[in-house]
Amino acid sequence: MKIQKIVTFLACLAFLSTSTQAQGPAVVEAPLMDKLNLNADARATIDKMANELEAKVIQWRRQMHEFPELSNREFKTGEMVAKHLEGLGIEVTRNFAKTGVKGVLKGGKPGPVVALRADMDALPVTERVDLPFASKVKATYNGLESGVMHACGHDTHVAMLMGAAEILVAIKEDLPGTVVFMFQPAEEGAPPGEEGGAKLMVKEGILQNPKVDVAFGLHISSMLEVGKLNYKTGGVMAAADRFVIDVKGKQTHGSMPWGGVDPITISAQIIQGLNNIVSRQTELTKEAAVISVGMIKGGVRNNIIPESCQMIGTIRTLDVKMQDLIHEKIRLTATRIAESAGATAEVDIQRYAPVVYNNLELMKNMIPTLERVAGAENLIISKAVTGAEDFAFFANEVPSVFLFLGGMKKGMSVIDAPPHHTPDFYIDESGMKLGVRTMCNMALDYMGQ
Repeated sequence: MKIQKIVTFLACLAFLSTSTQAQGPAVVEAPLMDKLNLNADARATIDKMANELEAKVIQWRRQMHEFPELSNREFKTGEMVAKHLEGLGIEVTRNFAKTGVKGVLKGGKPGPVVALRADMDALPVTERVDLPFASKVKATYNGLESGVMHACGHDTHVAMLMGAAEILVAIKEDLPGTVVFMFQPAEEGAPPGEEGGAKLMVKEGILQNPKVDVAFGLHISSMLEVGKLNYKTGGVMAAADRFVIDVKGKQTHGSMPWGGVDPITISAQIIQGLNNIVSRQTELTKEAAVISVGMIKGGVRNNIIPESCQMIGTIRTLDVKMQDLIHEKIRLTATRIAESAGATAEVDIQRYAPVVYNNLELMKNMIPTLERVAGAENLIISKAVTGAEDFAFFANEVPSVFLFLGGMKKGMSVIDAPPHHTPDFYIDESGMKLGVRTMCNMALDYMGQ
């Protein structure tokens, strides 16, 4: 009778496999019970330490925010990360992909290899936010002096992963596997003429020795409320390409436009033509697409029509066939409009990052973890966004999951929240603790599956 009660109790917990009476009573495998108990203890430690480390994580973030560094120039940031990991006893490789850092933490038992990633670079943006740790740093970018600001939250990413590393070291003996920490430079793109970012990390073997099985990453969002996580299966962020269009006309006096071929007017017509590619020639019910001109350069004086004009912009797509079609349309539109006015147009398109793809099976398996960590009511399914992330290069190599973490003040309207890449970009630091817990729990739970 006593045995029957025990069997019934264990069956309710789904920790056993039932059998017929002829086979005798079912039993629970000891290794499975040990693993479940260890995970419970480890999860409790994660929560406890995340609370204890919150102030330290915030301080790390503020230090990096006050002293930001541009892409491929993250020297002090990389050194700060490396010293922290080494102090924890983690095996460290410096100068990975120029300024990046790789850390390897071997758990107490054999198992899969999980990579956790944070990007480190800032942007050429002059900060306007009134903070005691606001950036005053200046640098030269594209030949122009600019302020430097963590206007995309990469400082929070680094600080959160540093905190996660400290916690995972504390539960090292409970980890059935290995964690690879990837602190990545140049997510915003390497300077002209340089390699960088996730693509270079992959090229240099960041996912080898040990061979990574899965990768997890997250990005804080100034337009998602603190305490919430946002996810999507499949394509979650767009491919990003850079285009340059050089229009060559014929220089003339500004008072005699008929004496030359005006490349500025032609460039304006090309821009209108590019807008028509999206609005009239792209199947937007299939996936979103964006073409934006972010820079236009031409002329040196008010009364001289110049010989040339240059446009530089970005293309965002969520479908490979649409991406190829839009590239073709851009070349056709620019060259034909220029030819019709007696000018020429040269088009150069460079592919920066592919679509960020959340592996369907891995994302499905991680949803219970995310629901437990954030609460099911705080887990939001999103649509794809036209922002881009070079985390895509990791996701192209191994099954991956990429999430968005809330960084907007509770009760604030999304309309009032300053977007990323702007001088007023602001993050509520109270959302970072959830990021630390999420990274730790995803690593632990994947190893335990």
